[in-house]
Formats: sequence, structure tokens, C-alpha cells
Amino acid sequence: MDNGEHKGIARYREELERYRFLYDLCEQSDDAEVKAQGFLAKLIGDSRARIIEAHETGEPFIANNYCTAPEIAEAMDIPWFMLYDAPFMGAAAETLHDEIDATEAMGIGNDLCTAIRSSIYYVEEDLVPVPSAVIGFIFPCDGMPMLYQVIKHSKTWGHVPMFSPDPSYFGDERGVNYFANELRKMTTFLEEIAGRKLDMDKLKEVIEEGNKQYALWQDYNELRRAVPCPDGFDEGGAKCFSVAQVLQVGQQGGTDWFAQLVKRAETKVANKTGPVEKEKIRLFWFDIMPVGWPYDFMPWLEQEWGAVVVMDMFGNHPYATIDTSDEEEIWRGLARRGLFHTPMVRQAIGPAEGFVNDLVRIVKDYQIDVVVWPGHMGHKESLATYGVMREACRELHVPFLDLRVDIFDRRYTTPEEVKDKFEQFFRGLGLG
Repeated sequence: MDNGEHKGIARYREELERYRFLYDLCEQSDDAEVKAQGFLAKLIGDSRARIIEAHETGEPFIANNYCTAPEIAEAMDIPWFMLYDAPFMGAAAETLHDEIDATEAMGIGNDLCTAIRSSIYYVEEDLVPVPSAVIGFIFPCDGMPMLYQVIKHSKTWGHVPMFSPDPSYFGDERGVNYFANELRKMTTFLEEIAGRKLDMDKLKEVIEEGNKQYALWQDYNELRRAVPCPDGFDEGGAKCFSVAQVLQVGQQGGTDWFAQLVKRAETKVANKTGPVEKEKIRLFWFDIMPVGWPYDFMPWLEQEWGAVVVMDMFGNHPYATIDTSDEEEIWRGLARRGLFHTPMVRQAIGPAEGFVNDLVRIVKDYQIDVVVWPGHMGHKESLATYGVMREACRELHVPFLDLRVDIFDRRYTTPEEVKDKFEQFFRGLGLG
């Protein structure tokens, strides 16, 4: 590390080296699954390299979000990163618990979502590169704006220009048109930062390539309906989301990744193989999968109980193809995708009917045996719909398991406690 280099850039260099090492290691394997893991590592490394290069050359780069039309930044060739990806990227690090504890020492209440608390910590400790501009993410939860309040009062980030598109509550025509206009305002802001105009033809290209990715994603989700499900907890959901909405937005590399994912799943379905020898319980994980500790109990679920996560919130596919033949429809399509299709935002904005409709559809389409609501401590907006979800499951005659965890901090509800809850639940229902 160069003397005086910003800690955020230094951290990105370390991550770049780590993911390139993982890629090189996976490339030596003859296993297609391992190679796919390596390709993901490469994409993450490439995203870090892009920010490092922009920092070194003085090129503008931004802190952006998956639900605020990242297709626009891609079309304008503006390097970007998700500001709050830091706690997700560092979830497996040995220092995670120390960082979480440090947020309390900073005076941040431990009832605030750990992802937001950790992101605040990374900003305050200069562990994130300082961008040329910030696209604020003031939805879907009440806690999210706190991160941006911290940024505005930060010694190192306070001068950074920020634009926060205002979300509409309802997904009717008025709401879609309103958010589409917010995205236009955001584009004007980005044009001022980048010093160049958005090329609508380039935006069409990015969106059309993205449409291919979403179509392949839907093909993959159809394959996951098979019995047995071709893949388990460590494939699909979060990876599909990360490729399509963060790492390879509208890029050919993402389309190639999805094509290979579909091809591997087709082979498994044809051979009637899945992650376990005998699938017994099909789970719908209705929230984010554990980030910091999935391997502490997910393999146990699969091997001991034959319980397979066949769908989760981030794997859910409600996405519509964006019509690129009309400029107005481009803006409206981006607005719909950002507010009413993407995970967490889709579930938290608007009436509870959207939340429940997804639940009912997935239970029926994927022959779900048990709905698992992890109840992540930071998702208080979904806590308000707890009774509605439970009643919907009763009407569907599907058991509903309420866990209450912190998807980052294993100390909140330990993996052993989670195992015990599952075991008692399964035994009580005579499953497995």
C-alpha cells in the first residue's frame, strides 16, 4: 500500500487480489460448478478494479444502488459501487463481530439493521472509497436514510454531491410515472457529475442485454420448480441478483453466466439430481439468506433433513421485459423494475398485498412444504405483515416457521439455536 493511500482504496486492492486469486484457483478445476464460482469471483474483482482505476486516473465514479436504475450509470460508462455492499462482502471476515460491536461504541443503537450500521461504520472509518457523487437510497425502510444523514455530516464525505430519488408508494400509473420522472432528474445530476450526456441508444443496448439476462433468469427459475430441485441454498437467488443488478448490469458477461447456469440446471433436471440424495422438504426462504453464517446450518438442513431451499426473496422473479421501442416506456420500465420488482423494495413499498401475492404464488408454483420467515432484525417493515403472512400460510395449509435472526451476526440467534428451532418444528409436524 502506498503511503497515505485512502483506506477504502487499500481495502479494494486487497479484495481485488483475493478475488483474482480465487478465480485463478477455480480455473484449475475441471468442475463446471467450481468454474462458475470462479467466474463470480472474477466479476467481483473486476468491479473493484474499475473503481481503483477511476480513483487513480481522476475519473468520476459514484456510490449507487441496484434499485435506482444502474443501467443508466452503465450506459454512461460511469464506474459505480453499491455503498452498502461492504457488510455483505465482509460478512465472512474474522473482524465482522468487532466491526458490529464498534458500531455500538459509536453510539448507534443495536436495534438498527446490521447492514446499515456496518455501512455507517465503513464510511466513518474511511474503509470505503470516497466517490464523486452519491445516489441516495432512502427506501424501503425507515433506517436507510440514517446512512445518508451520516454521509452528509461526515468530515470526508460531507462535500460529496448527493441525489436521492423520491420513491412513490403505489405501483399504479401515477406512481410509475412519478418515479420515472425522478430517474430523469437523477440522470441530469449524473450528467453534471460525468460531464457528458446520456446516449439513449447506448441505454437501449444496455437494457436489451439486460432483458436477455432476465429472460434466462426466468428460465432458470422454471427449472427450480422441478422435483427434485436442481440446486440448493448456495446457488441461484443472491448470485442471480448480484450478476443482473450489480456486477454485470446489461453486460454480455452476465448473459453468458446466466446461460451457463441454465445449462447446468437443465442437465441436473434431466438426470433428476439435486443437492441431496433424496429431497424431502421444499423450503421457501422469504427474506435474505444468512450472509455471515449460512454454511453453519444450511448443509445440515440438506443432509440431515433433506430440506432444500428451492426459492428465496432474492431469487424471486417478478421482472418484466423493458420495452425499448419507445423512450417513455424505457423510463417507465426502469421505474417499475427499480421500485416494484427488485427484492426488499418490492416487499416493503406499497400495500401488503404484493408481499402476500408473492408468497401465495411461490408456494403453489414450487410445491413448497414449509415457508421460512427468518425475521431479520433489521426488516421491521416486514414485521408489520407478519400476521398477514401467517394467515396466508394457514389458508394454503403450509406450515410457517418464524426464526428471528440477524443475517450478519450469528450471536443474535446462534446457528445451534436455529438448528434446534428447525428440528423441533420438523419433528412436531412429522416431516423429514
